[in-house]
Amino acid sequence: STLMRSSAASDVYKRQAYELCKRLEFKNMLNRFDPATTADSSMELEFFTCNDLSGVEALFEKAAQKDQVGISVLADPDQVYTVGLVLDEKEIYQIPVGGLLTGDYLCGKLKALADSTVLCAMDIKAVLKHVPLEEPEKVFDTGVAAYLLNPLKSSYTYDDIAREYLDGMMLPAKEDLLGKTSLKKAWEEEMECLGNYACYQAFVPCMARKVLLEKLDETGMRKVYDEIELPLVFTLDSMEKWGISVKGEELKSYGEKLKVRIQELEKTIWQESGEEFNINSPKQLGVILFEKLGLPGGKKTKTGYSTAADILDKLAPDHAIVKDILEYRQLTKLKSTYADGLGNVIGEDGRIHSTFNQTITATGRLSSTEPNLQNIPMRIELGRLIRKAFVPKEGFEFMDADYSQIELRVLAHMSGDEKLIEAYREAQDIHRITASQVFHIPFDEVTDLQRRNAKAVNFGIVYGISSFGLSQDLSISKKEAAEYIERYFETYPKIKTFLDGLVEDAKKNGYVTTMFGRRRPVPELSSSNFMQRSFGERVAMNAPIQGTAADIIKIAMIRVHDRLLEEHLKSRLIITVHDELLIETAEDEIDRVKEILTEGMQQAADLKVALAIDLHTGKNWYEAK
Repeated sequence: STLMRSSAASDVYKRQAYELCKRLEFKNMLNRFDPATTADSSMELEFFTCNDLSGVEALFEKAAQKDQVGISVLADPDQVYTVGLVLDEKEIYQIPVGGLLTGDYLCGKLKALADSTVLCAMDIKAVLKHVPLEEPEKVFDTGVAAYLLNPLKSSYTYDDIAREYLDGMMLPAKEDLLGKTSLKKAWEEEMECLGNYACYQAFVPCMARKVLLEKLDETGMRKVYDEIELPLVFTLDSMEKWGISVKGEELKSYGEKLKVRIQELEKTIWQESGEEFNINSPKQLGVILFEKLGLPGGKKTKTGYSTAADILDKLAPDHAIVKDILEYRQLTKLKSTYADGLGNVIGEDGRIHSTFNQTITATGRLSSTEPNLQNIPMRIELGRLIRKAFVPKEGFEFMDADYSQIELRVLAHMSGDEKLIEAYREAQDIHRITASQVFHIPFDEVTDLQRRNAKAVNFGIVYGISSFGLSQDLSISKKEAAEYIERYFETYPKIKTFLDGLVEDAKKNGYVTTMFGRRRPVPELSSSNFMQRSFGERVAMNAPIQGTAADIIKIAMIRVHDRLLEEHLKSRLIITVHDELLIETAEDEIDRVKEILTEGMQQAADLKVALAIDLHTGKNWYEAK
């Protein structure tokens, strides 16, 4: 650890690190330092510390003359520790906070610098938490660019990007420099290590910008970066800072309601099983279900019977105890994650500030963490009730809008199937129309069961569902499910041609694209494993549709957010949940915001079928939804 932190990426450092890793049998780290593989990819980096006011002033004046600079801001939410500033491969500086060089002063200098040059950083959204930048064209987000080029990775760190885009350059990772030391502790005790980290964080964005932009141009994703992902950084930053107000007492009340129902279910399950046992123990539950009660489908593993959701879901329609167990699991998770868990993340301002991630999912969909606000259950009423705890501030209301069947509408547009397009243009119940056409019966005579089956096929087709998968969803035979799918494709023949074409293109190119040009690699298609290849085929069918829907909601978010700011309104976009947007709306701006939200969402893309939305307002999120 000491050796790894001792210097920058010098050849001596690498040779010493290689020998040490070899001696200690750290086999997974040998390639990082092997002289045979890194001799031609190393660069002697020299870092400088600038810690006096006059020197920093001169440095920023010099930086303003450059076409681009690399920056990093190492900080906790309430304190900046060090700033990295890179002018080129020879001028790499770290500026520690101290004395007259306050965090506010340095962040102010970075904001002013954006008037003269492009600021390149690993994570612009993290920079925005301390530097109030406003123009996307004045920044470059290295992590977002790398994500677009390869959305299958789990993270986008400076050392990975250097290795991939800077001729195999090997740099020590954050863990090598700081281990598990916090930024605050490193600032107090290991300033050299923190300074090196700040320098690397700024160096890689500065050096990699040119090649990343070239790659985006080569892959046809420059427009996705410039017009969707980069502006979205600023939208998400605003949403995170604004947050959403939560009533702590309402959460407690909700938790009590859950507790009562959980206790009821517990007693019912014990009565149905004939004995008391720990329902949360998979081992005990497996014995009760598959040995004592003799339920079918038990799969025994080394640790006991599997009680995974997919196994219990199949049993639930025919066995009341299983249905109760599934509800019990859902409610206990609701209580721990939301009723109890959300109370721990309410800020001093009474609001929850979730983090919205745009470099996590391979399809381009956004995710939410700390806390995850996108997993609040909507299928059961007790799950929906938690939304009552989310309220607007005084003088405001919530306005909520979500797209109606956006993925099916995207499928209609991208496939060009005239019957599906016409069904949407008739603006009737799409699932009832599908049932009418698939089962060859008049629209008015379609039963609720037939509509439900048609709905399952409609949405299943988008995900490349198999006859087996559909049979499980509808509790019918595989043969019946295969007939449903066959009739569906006979009704909408261009959809079959379109989906088959997506798979063939993916096999040929190694990737699929959305309507806007976003790529999703599909390496699973070249796997020797049949299950992997089958999964790859489903990905190839779904990713262009789900990815296009994700692009559309992102475009809508950017437009709505920007319009609210341009018109100097008090209302703000605060939450997105997949195809849904929530705005905290000033009561005297409701009519105008409704127009902005409707236009922003319906005009986000020009499809052969109209983008429809469901829009509601209310005094809490439950009412607005």
